[in-house]
Amino acid sequence: MPSLLGIMFTERTQTGAQLHLGHNGSACHSAPSHANGTGGPAQMNAHEWEDFDDVLPNMRWLVGSKYLTVVDVTGVHFIAMHWCQCEAAESLQVQLLRAKLFPATFEKPSTAFTFAVLDDFVRDNLECGTSGMNYYSKLRWVTSGVFPHLVPAPKKGDLGLFCATCPQPGINVDPAEDLDHWRYTRTLVMDGNFKAEHMHNRCPEDQVWLMDGCGYMVTDLEYQAYVKGTPHIAEKSACNNHKAINQANAQQGRLHSTGIGATAFAQHGCFYPHSVVDFQKGERQLNMDYSLANALSYNMAGINHVLCFYDINCSYMTNLCKRVRNSTFIDIPNSMQIMPGIRIWHVHGHKQECYARHAPLFMQGAGWVDGKIIETLWSLLNVASTLAQGMSLPHRQELLDFQMSDCNFMKMIHMADSLIRKLTTTKVAADMAKRAFKSLDEALSAKQHETWSYQEQVAFRDCMVDASTMDIFEVQMKKAPTVHAVELELLNNIPPSGVHRGMGSWLARGLRLEEVAITLRIDRHNERLLSEQSGFIADSAIYIGLQQEPGVDLNPINEGENEIPDGSSMSDRYLSDADDLNGSSDEMLTADTTDLGGITTLPLPSNLGIDAFHSSNLGRLHDMELRLQISQANDALNGLRLALVDKAVIFRNVVRHSKSYSMKTRAWDTIHTINGVVRKQAAIYKQCQKAMVILGASAETLTRYQQLQTTDLTITTAIINQNAHAHRASNLPWFWSIDVPTDMESITWMSEFYQTHWLRAKAVQDHWSEEEELLTAKFQWTINFFNH
Repeated sequence: MPSLLGIMFTERTQTGAQLHLGHNGSACHSAPSHANGTGGPAQMNAHEWEDFDDVLPNMRWLVGSKYLTVVDVTGVHFIAMHWCQCEAAESLQVQLLRAKLFPATFEKPSTAFTFAVLDDFVRDNLECGTSGMNYYSKLRWVTSGVFPHLVPAPKKGDLGLFCATCPQPGINVDPAEDLDHWRYTRTLVMDGNFKAEHMHNRCPEDQVWLMDGCGYMVTDLEYQAYVKGTPHIAEKSACNNHKAINQANAQQGRLHSTGIGATAFAQHGCFYPHSVVDFQKGERQLNMDYSLANALSYNMAGINHVLCFYDINCSYMTNLCKRVRNSTFIDIPNSMQIMPGIRIWHVHGHKQECYARHAPLFMQGAGWVDGKIIETLWSLLNVASTLAQGMSLPHRQELLDFQMSDCNFMKMIHMADSLIRKLTTTKVAADMAKRAFKSLDEALSAKQHETWSYQEQVAFRDCMVDASTMDIFEVQMKKAPTVHAVELELLNNIPPSGVHRGMGSWLARGLRLEEVAITLRIDRHNERLLSEQSGFIADSAIYIGLQQEPGVDLNPINEGENEIPDGSSMSDRYLSDADDLNGSSDEMLTADTTDLGGITTLPLPSNLGIDAFHSSNLGRLHDMELRLQISQANDALNGLRLALVDKAVIFRNVVRHSKSYSMKTRAWDTIHTINGVVRKQAAIYKQCQKAMVILGASAETLTRYQQLQTTDLTITTAIINQNAHAHRASNLPWFWSIDVPTDMESITWMSEFYQTHWLRAKAVQDHWSEEEELLTAKFQWTINFFNH
């Protein structure tokens, strides 16, 4: 057989050379004859040729199942092939192997390698370090020493392996299927790696490219032309200070490349061929545009839905279409819809609305994906990147291409086991999510279910046009008015005749002075207030006509009230914080407050009573102070909530995990400082609540702004620990929900919390169901890929 092949390979198809499989090289009598019967050249049908004007006749690539491209040590050849079709004949693959030809594919093979060329390449690779591309270049010279460039060669990315589970029309997915279904949505993740640096070469003109652009890194000349011809517009993220943006203008004179940027399949982490780019300065948007555009052109015919994860997508995607439209180097089809997402580990570092708009949990068709898999790829690639810093540019490209190819190949051969493991765990998680959502859904009325479901559908339908529609997945809690907001409103409103325009500011100033008095009393610095209080009392003659000597006690109503209504003293002791570090002290963190009655009283209606004033607008004065006292109470409660949460976080994450005495001491100092803030805010609120009672606040207002008890100043760390147990019946104190307007129905403001909780629980259920359906489809896509 080798001698027969040798004879055949010295001729071309044009001279009538044919390859017969089986029967020791003789023609099979069971097969219909493909020759013309005279032993002359085989007659080729016109449609079986790819006729190119610049290709020599003996090197034209034949198309059709009757012809085989054979790669041998003597060159690349096109041979008419006839296989054995006897009743007991072996499969085509086995017939090729028995003829010492290794098929490139096992389903309808059209290319085969002789055992001789495989052995020769192995020897060249081991002894001479010859790369696969370099060896093939030699075969092209052997085939045609005059026109080696006309011998078929790999195209962009052809030497790179990709993911077997990714839907690729014409490869593992039938193009006739409905590719607009969410199952065929392409998910990808983009990221930069600043450890893959590369220094300038000393003699760049001596570099020889062997496989430029045929693997995972892009073609150098085309990419450099794009970088030089594309203006860079520095855009800062609207919600965070990202390293990628900050380094965009960094000057790195000694480096040819400050790193690399890549696009990978978000679900299994396979690099996209011909999509890895070099950074000239930092992770500029023009670099990542080139990577994304090349990734979206890889086996995407007919697929128009893409989920793209990138750490700065909230700003990156804003002008993507405009940048691509203005470029003559890259192109993204107008029909392609790209849904921007942010990886789950990074989205929490953005502003609040970015979570609902860009988190993977709320993206239809994503399955259960976090978008962080590319970080695992960098950890493997960084080992080789360090070695490649001083290499020539072509050598570095070949090394990184080889590493990325090996990474994709290892994922490919372990794909079946990975899918089985994922499907097993996904079924369990999907079942748990369905049960959790069902118990919540059954408590809803039919009207609520219909309304919330419709809102969800509208959000998914319109999110590509207006990302704010996804805000239904976030609680839109309306903030209670602050002192500053009420003061501005009073200033903007036109006062009635006889009312001084600055009366509201004067009252707000008095409330701030009371707040400062409480703070300074805690710090034992009362003398600082004297001048400010004297000025405020003097101004009372302007606004309310009250004449009073500065510094004289005005018989304060609240003097001597040093007990809270339940009879327990709000002392300065730290309750249970340091009693038992190993017990329950971290579960119930208590802070006290000191009653601060007896401070110098300011001439306010809540302190002196309405009868002490001689203004003709007593009713308006009364209403203005009541509104300001309520808004000051809102500020105090907000500060109280923030301080208690800070205390719980520090106690849980620092105090309990301190490994040294000095660290624990510093942590407890912080706890004591926060206790001081708690005492201050609690005292301010207590002062405001008393003023509300004196000013005759309505029963509805007093129901909302209750008296502050010592037990209200406790907080459980379960509120910040999602995995805490045995807290199903735990309830937060009343003021944790005070920041919601109550002028609606009694349960309306709670309805928003229930709606958000229901929508998120449904999102979890839907995404686990999507993941289960995707994994089932991926099994078939993987089989189709290997068959192809």
